[in-house]
Amino acid sequence: MGRLNGKVALVTGGARGIGAAIVRDFVKEGARVIFTDILEEEGNALAAELGKNTLFIRHDVTQEKEWRAVIELAEEAFGPLSVLVNNAGIVIQKSLDELTPEDFEKVYKVNQFGVYLGMRTSLPSLRKGKNPSIINISSISGMVGQAYTMAYNASKFAVRGMTKSAAVELGPEGIRVNSIHPGIIKTPMTMNDEIKETIEQMSKMIPLQKLGEPEEISSLCVYLASDESTYCTGSEFIADGGMIAQ
Repeated sequence: MGRLNGKVALVTGGARGIGAAIVRDFVKEGARVIFTDILEEEGNALAAELGKNTLFIRHDVTQEKEWRAVIELAEEAFGPLSVLVNNAGIVIQKSLDELTPEDFEKVYKVNQFGVYLGMRTSLPSLRKGKNPSIINISSISGMVGQAYTMAYNASKFAVRGMTKSAAVELGPEGIRVNSIHPGIIKTPMTMNDEIKETIEQMSKMIPLQKLGEPEEISSLCVYLASDESTYCTGSEFIADGGMIAQ
């Protein structure tokens, strides 16, 4: 407890799944957390559950004006940011034949462009903080190719590269930038009825022979947000049960 005392964190896509686990763990460890999502009902419920050290804001990560408004509200509520977690993301599963330009752009705008906007607009606030940390949630799809997810693969590889570029650029200022690469995690995105059985079968091919829990990703986020990781930047942190070690 208290590993994030004094930290102010902004988490996108925080209303459910991995994002909600990150918000909960950050608050438990002493941070004050602004979290955003387009899922207003779930976001408001989580803020009500966690209380005064959280603030939920509806936020479309593809819109620069909304990013600027979120940063302003965050500073008004809790002060300058110490941590940014770019977690918001979507996936579209289609064959290359079926994947339309509109599909590709939709995934790009949320998963890649949204991360760019987040890093760019948060910088003035992060520069005011102590030991600032940016954590970009990529995927094992940013490490290896997978069929039927070309747009998702492209965006997650891009997040990996953007992370390294930002780490090199911002390192002299003391701003750390790292990426986390989850495997198959039990979230609403992976456990929907259409693909739940397929996902559970895939879990048997993972060396640890189980799907990941959101908390197994949020614990990595706590480490990277804390002052325990002050010599870590530009790195990939993979949490996939050994899936891509094969």
